[in-house]
Amino acid sequence: MGWWDLVDILVTSVAIYEVLKLIRGTRAVQMALGCGILVGLYYASQELGLQTVNWMIRNIAGYVVFAAIVLFQSDIRRALAQLGRAPFIRYFAENEAREEVIEELTAAAAALSDQKVGALIAIEREDGLRNYIEGGIPVDAALTWDLLVCIFQPTGPLHDGAVIVQNDCIAAAACFLPLTTNPFVGKALGTRHRAAIGLTEESDAVCIIVSEETGRISLSVDGQIETGLSPEQLREHLRVLRTGSRVAKPSVRNAVEAL
Repeated sequence: MGWWDLVDILVTSVAIYEVLKLIRGTRAVQMALGCGILVGLYYASQELGLQTVNWMIRNIAGYVVFAAIVLFQSDIRRALAQLGRAPFIRYFAENEAREEVIEELTAAAAALSDQKVGALIAIEREDGLRNYIEGGIPVDAALTWDLLVCIFQPTGPLHDGAVIVQNDCIAAAACFLPLTTNPFVGKALGTRHRAAIGLTEESDAVCIIVSEETGRISLSVDGQIETGLSPEQLREHLRVLRTGSRVAKPSVRNAVEAL
């Protein structure tokens, strides 16, 4: 027995184990038992010379396969879905989903900027924002740019406060964030900008701000803020931040002086 034989046995064992886990507690267990009984009868009929039983099992075996496919469509779909969530496949799926989230955030910021609608979007990273989420209105919806635009419309009931994005979903809206106590933040920055700076001072969250007066897009990270971003610049910053890297940002003092 060589190394490849051991690998062959290991792969087969893992495959059988995963199949057993998949069918546990489902109707497929009874189907598997029935197939086992048929296989046992097939070999028993060969040993005992039961020609009629052996002929019958050989002829119905092909139909059993098609019947199983029809009867257990949902279980087969679930098995293929679990295979698609394997770690080596999940990595590429997460990268694609991450890019979609960045595009949705960028599109929302651009639309709100064109309409000069004020907005504050906080994106959770390693540090949890549960305390602020619980203080807002639960949304628990997929993150889309049109939903974000609707939330921040001045006539809507949720426009006042921040939207918090958690696990690439909109967790809550109308959340109140702590204001910064940084003495370098002057009157040029409004409440949304101060709240964004305050949150990023206390956590590693990323905040996107759209000014209601000027429509300017800003990004706050690590207690610092960069204003006057274009949608393309915002997209590139978010891409770098989602990979865990740092973006070179001016200090709050410089951002305020630039206004």
